[in-house]
Amino acid sequence: MNNLLEKIYNPDVLSCLANLSSDEVFTPPEVANKMIDLLPKELFESDTTTFLDPCCKSGVFLREIMKRLLNAKIPNYEEKIKKINEKRLNKEKITIEDEKFEKNLQEKIDHICHKQLFGISITKLTALLSRRSLYCSKNANSKYSISKFTTDYGNIMFVDIEHTFKNGKCIYCGASEAEYGKEKRGDELESHAYQFIHDEKIVEEFNMRFDVIIGNPPYQMGDGGGTGDSAKPIYNLFVEKALALNPKYLSFIIPSRWMKGGKGLDEFRTKMASDRRIKYLFDYEDASECFPQVHIDGGVCYFIIDKNYNGKTHYIYKSKTNNTIEVDRYLGNNFSNIIIRDYRQMSIIEKIVAKGYEKFSDIVYSRNPYNYPADLFNRPDNYKMSGLSDKCKEGYTKIYGVKGKKGGAKRVTGFVKNNTIENSRDTINKYKLFFSKAYSADATIPPKIIKAEKNEICTETFLLISGFNSKSEMDNCYKYMQTKFFRALLFYGRSGMNNSQKNFDLIPLLSFKDNKDCDWKKDIDEINIFLYKKFGLDKDEIKYIESGIKDIIAEKEIEDDI
Repeated sequence: MNNLLEKIYNPDVLSCLANLSSDEVFTPPEVANKMIDLLPKELFESDTTTFLDPCCKSGVFLREIMKRLLNAKIPNYEEKIKKINEKRLNKEKITIEDEKFEKNLQEKIDHICHKQLFGISITKLTALLSRRSLYCSKNANSKYSISKFTTDYGNIMFVDIEHTFKNGKCIYCGASEAEYGKEKRGDELESHAYQFIHDEKIVEEFNMRFDVIIGNPPYQMGDGGGTGDSAKPIYNLFVEKALALNPKYLSFIIPSRWMKGGKGLDEFRTKMASDRRIKYLFDYEDASECFPQVHIDGGVCYFIIDKNYNGKTHYIYKSKTNNTIEVDRYLGNNFSNIIIRDYRQMSIIEKIVAKGYEKFSDIVYSRNPYNYPADLFNRPDNYKMSGLSDKCKEGYTKIYGVKGKKGGAKRVTGFVKNNTIENSRDTINKYKLFFSKAYSADATIPPKIIKAEKNEICTETFLLISGFNSKSEMDNCYKYMQTKFFRALLFYGRSGMNNSQKNFDLIPLLSFKDNKDCDWKKDIDEINIFLYKKFGLDKDEIKYIESGIKDIIAEKEIEDDI
């Protein structure tokens, strides 16, 4: 029991670890405690409550829960330990009461460690780290462990397993075999085949049901798509697996992107939006509020799902401008499958939807409209069939793309054979707009929109906006897309860097024929004011849009943020 308090608690170490990774993000102790705060106090007063962290990294959740369990059973025990340690330091007599206290404390620690706290680590290293945080020893059966086990892992498991690949993808998490297969990674690198979602019988190892499942799961896995840096979210798989175990309470901290987009997250978003058991949801537009020095595009959120709750979610949203919006609400809505995070946007969107216009997304083509990959200009030898050339030849079509490494790619043009264009051929001889597929989620000014003439196409780097019969219709649509009205609604529908057809769902589709829905001959500011009036926005709603959406300065229009 000597120096027990110092051995168990060292928050500075785990605070430092929280800044080390942008892949598998470590949770700062203060964030873990905010999540634990949402759990009912009576859970910590019971000797039978069981807790599971199925994605242990630093062990911070289990450590902080142990503190609370001890405090509930032995109030002010830290102070008592400190006094006993001071006696030993000063070589004062240890009383019978002191010895009884220490014995009782040890019994409580043993019960908590053996019967109440459980973990599944994501790597061998984090297993050692988690055991060190909870047991004060990397091996639970060592003489340094504050609670002795017969095994070295105690109640914090880790088994090194492999992905199960089929057709180049893991059937459990979607990881790319080319990137995570045995041949690629060998024995030296982690497989990242996370046990909780890959081993169907993992929880049976503990032979119990858990009252509380809490943690911070890994966020994504490379899926081998795009230019090699494409990733598939996997945090949703941890949420779904945890829900299947039917705990009384579930709490995870995950990226907020699931509310509006994300590869393969449509079904997950629909289920979450309709789940009336979500009692609390804290949503941060700026992820650094929870994870300092780690950038997570679109922000992060944490939530509590209460098995016995059925009602509105108490939703707390904190914007980057430090505005906190707190409201009791249902997550879903009647006009879109996305979740509106900032509730101040709701009345604006509802007024626009009430007008009954079709969606602008109806004229936005799906990803890779002409079936030319984003790396066409970087790896032309991989696509020799296209006949990519820097010169215009008979039977060739002009193509827009990018060349260069991520972060410094520049827009370029070339020419490809007409007969290699597989998709969207009906738009080739029409006017159209090319919109950047990727730029910062924080930006309200998109990269410069390309006005494409007839016989011009694009690579996967861009989204294709319509195919206009006249140049004037294209110019009018271009004006519309530059208004704050349009850019605000696009911003409200985005969740991350990548744009998709769905991000344009909130924007009404107007007629771009002259004087049909709007006098398109007016300048952009006049059109913007007209749109506010047309859709009945009041002064507060207009002020909200104007204050959040930056002005476009033509000479400073940016190129692709790729």
